Amino acid sequence: MPIRRKSPLLRALSPLRDFLHTEAAGGALLVVAAVAAMVWANSPWSGAYDSLWQSKASIGIAGHRLELDLRHWVNDGLMAVFFLVVGLEIKREVTTGHLAGRRAAALPVAAALGGMVVPAGLYLLIAGGTAARGWGVPMATDIALAVGVLALAGSSVPAKLRAFLLGLAVVDDIGAIVVIAVFYSSGVTFGWLAAAVLAVAAALLIHRLGVHHVLVFTVIGAAVWFFLHEAGVHPTLAGVVMGLLAPVTPRLTADLVDVDELNDLSSAENARLSSQIARDTISTVEWLEHVLHPWTSFLIVPVFALANAGIEVSTGSLKSAWHSPVAWGVLAGLMAGKPLGVLLASRLAVRSGVAEPLEGTSSRQLLGAGNAAGIGFTVALFVAELAFRSGNPATDAAHVSAAKMAILVASLLSGMIAFALLRRRRGAAPAETRLTRG
Repeated sequence: MPIRRKSPLLRALSPLRDFLHTEAAGGALLVVAAVAAMVWANSPWSGAYDSLWQSKASIGIAGHRLELDLRHWVNDGLMAVFFLVVGLEIKREVTTGHLAGRRAAALPVAAALGGMVVPAGLYLLIAGGTAARGWGVPMATDIALAVGVLALAGSSVPAKLRAFLLGLAVVDDIGAIVVIAVFYSSGVTFGWLAAAVLAVAAALLIHRLGVHHVLVFTVIGAAVWFFLHEAGVHPTLAGVVMGLLAPVTPRLTADLVDVDELNDLSSAENARLSSQIARDTISTVEWLEHVLHPWTSFLIVPVFALANAGIEVSTGSLKSAWHSPVAWGVLAGLMAGKPLGVLLASRLAVRSGVAEPLEGTSSRQLLGAGNAAGIGFTVALFVAELAFRSGNPATDAAHVSAAKMAILVASLLSGMIAFALLRRRRGAAPAETRLTRG
């Protein structure tokens, strides 16, 4: 009697829906971690908070030893995995998502550029004479918290507006990556940089030879991270590079199907063919994102918030922030620059005929999306740690503290304003004033 093998349990994969759901859920945990950091840093045990993140840890390989404090292991090491997922999402959006094709990408790209240039300009206008290097801080958007606000607004938010905000945030991430690579890397050692380039070239060659084993690319990615760190280029860029190198070719697995591709189920044969198509459309990029995204959203980003959001809130620190041009520059950039930049650039792109309008979306809702983009948090905190490194520890610490205070306040207020604008008013039509070419 033949032995009947148990069929593998099918797991449904919907890349966009899964990404948005994980980001929204991770956003709630991110808020909890940030609040915990604030409470801990202002409690009688604040000394333990500082002592924990300043404790040293080192690794040694082949005679080379790397020693960092725990906060830098989080910011430089764990966040490389976060940026790996960012790289994967960029690759998916550009190849098969909302940024695939000029017409599809035009509006979110234009909105993102406006949402980066205007905040940076406002910051320089206010704080350029004090700490010009901080112009990159208010450019960032926290996808998790922005998506969380959209989730709270519920069915009031049109599907096209959700996709628009995701595309905007992805382009925003690309901008942040360029800023970090070009402006916040210092003292570059070209020998180590050449080693990193050779490692990336080796990854490309191995991929072309048909080798796709994850362990091989994990080792290469770790090498690229180390080489970039030694070169003086921020090592989290290794994650972005490896994410962009991930292939979009199908990863044939017996237990995963893309439910967005399950179209024709009218007969057994059509169902079989549809299921096969659904399996074949799951790329290595989507599979890696499916595996890694929960780890970054539910562990790495909350740990980052716990390590970096612990700001001392006292009469002295509040007074210092109140009189700090850095704080006002970041606050104005995120709260005013982001929504204005997004709205004005979107209108310009539509009226010039470069982009298609968001049908069924009101100007009020678009402004709400711009305010949601003003929730900087994770990446803004990350850039703040990189931006203020003038060599004067006391001045740098004061600028970082002021910037972080402004990021927390601006993110909270931007989220509240975005929710109020995106939530449909009682008795209001779904779209009062559409964004058109008129």
